[in-house]
Amino acid sequence: MAEQRLRGLSFPAMATPLSLLLAYAPQYAPSVMLLLTMYNLVPTQLLKYVVNAVRFYWKPKSSKLTLLFDQRDGVSPNQMFDAAEAFLCTRMKPDSNCLRITKTAKEDYINVKFAKWEAIEDSFEGISLAWKYVIVPPQERSNGSETPEKKYIELKFEKEYKDKIINSYLPWILQKAKEIENQKNVVKLHNLQFDRGGYNRTEKESVKLDHPSTFDTLAMDPTMKKAIMEDLDLFLRRKDFYRKVGKAWKRGYLLYGPPGTGKSSLIAAMANYLKFDIYDLQLNSVGSDSSLKKLMLSTSNRSIIVIEDIDCSIQVHDRKGTIPSKYIHDKPKHSPQFSLSGLLNFIDGLWSCCGDERIIIFTTNHKERLDPALLRPGRMDVHIHMSYLTIDGFKTLAANYLNIHDHHLRFTEIEELINGTNVTPAEVAEELMKSDDQEIVLEGVVNFLKRKKTEEDTAKEQSDGGNDEVPEAKKAKLIS
Repeated sequence: MAEQRLRGLSFPAMATPLSLLLAYAPQYAPSVMLLLTMYNLVPTQLLKYVVNAVRFYWKPKSSKLTLLFDQRDGVSPNQMFDAAEAFLCTRMKPDSNCLRITKTAKEDYINVKFAKWEAIEDSFEGISLAWKYVIVPPQERSNGSETPEKKYIELKFEKEYKDKIINSYLPWILQKAKEIENQKNVVKLHNLQFDRGGYNRTEKESVKLDHPSTFDTLAMDPTMKKAIMEDLDLFLRRKDFYRKVGKAWKRGYLLYGPPGTGKSSLIAAMANYLKFDIYDLQLNSVGSDSSLKKLMLSTSNRSIIVIEDIDCSIQVHDRKGTIPSKYIHDKPKHSPQFSLSGLLNFIDGLWSCCGDERIIIFTTNHKERLDPALLRPGRMDVHIHMSYLTIDGFKTLAANYLNIHDHHLRFTEIEELINGTNVTPAEVAEELMKSDDQEIVLEGVVNFLKRKKTEEDTAKEQSDGGNDEVPEAKKAKLIS
């Protein structure tokens, strides 16, 4: 019955989309044309701004916060990046697809590092954390050069935990990274060298310092060795003292004396004693004061910065920008643009405070050639004269090379010869390596010292009529 009643009713025809368009087009056409005209008149940049603003306010807001750890903070290494990288290497997943494996001949351990994009999940006090390690490969520029490889680390978590992550989690990571480094107990040697493309980052120019030199093995006056160790110990204890008196926490040393007297060995012994990394600065490669600052800022705290043979490795311009007259006859291979003033500014100026617990060591064979501005306290605080070999130094060498720890009959004769001869520890050490037989070696040392004394006596007679006075260089000195 219902169907019959429906069949008897009539319904109006449904409007189609086309019919609606035809019906209302004349009414709204002028408005549409006006909008199109206005759209064409609006600048493209303004339209992009409006579109982006609409997208920003209409898109759903994320509850996640992302922290970025760049590899560098301006020109300085980012300590937080290094700590996060060391920490994340202990959290790598078993199913990682690609890892970098490195090991140098001098390292006792295998380094496992990230090779490319890697995501790692972690948690801290119930907070879920998402880490991502990113390596952006070099990109070719329009001029044909390449951009450097870029590394950064991302950390994502809920925004509500921002304070806890920054104030508790990140300091905890710094502490863990320090523990990881201390477990390795490795002293490294870094090469600081500036090139045309910029300064080399020290992590690409470093090796394990496997130098066996210690204060026990140094062929040096025992009193001087003790004084140096006490000075280093005092320096390490005085962090608060340096801050109280308003000085940067650093210490400058000048090692001067003839070649072969053990300057490099002393530096290695200091590094092994303190467990400080060594940064070897090549002044020949520094192009400007700005380049020098960048190199210095790439060094880390608790380190020894070494500038060897400062008198002959470079002709440092004085504070007026000229080369001292006593070096005019020399012809350097490089023409440096940095000045003595720039060097002094890092050692003892405003830039000297960009780092803590640092030791700066200069070496030279000719102290008299150095500008007096370099020598004053605050720049070279301790002057250590590396003298020719003494009998105490020889006894140390005899213990190291011949395993002689007590007095030997030949020591009296050797002492007399050493006291009247300018001979370096390196020269005598070479004689001590010529045989495994103690008596043969000591006989060879006596003969060598006699030849040296004869040569020196002959030279003195020809130059000044024979002066038997023991040279000043024979006396070990430490000026602090």
